Amino acid sequence: MIHIASAINSLKQGAQEDGTVAGEGLSAIETFTYFFAAPTILFIAISVIVYALTGDRKTREKKSSVITTIE
Repeated sequence: MIHIASAINSLKQGAQEDGTVAGEGLSAIETFTYFFAAPTILFIAISVIVYALTGDRKTREKKSSVITTIE
């Protein structure tokens, strides 16, 4: 049994490219922050900026001009 486990472990290590070593895993809070909170906040921020730059603006009531209106 030990020989099989040793063979599987050496097979895993042999399949990796040079210099690839797995780092530490992410905690649940880090995963939530990186993959849910940050993209959601970026989406909302970009949406607000785009709306502010292109949204409908209130038009001031201007007096009618002979040039712009036909009576």
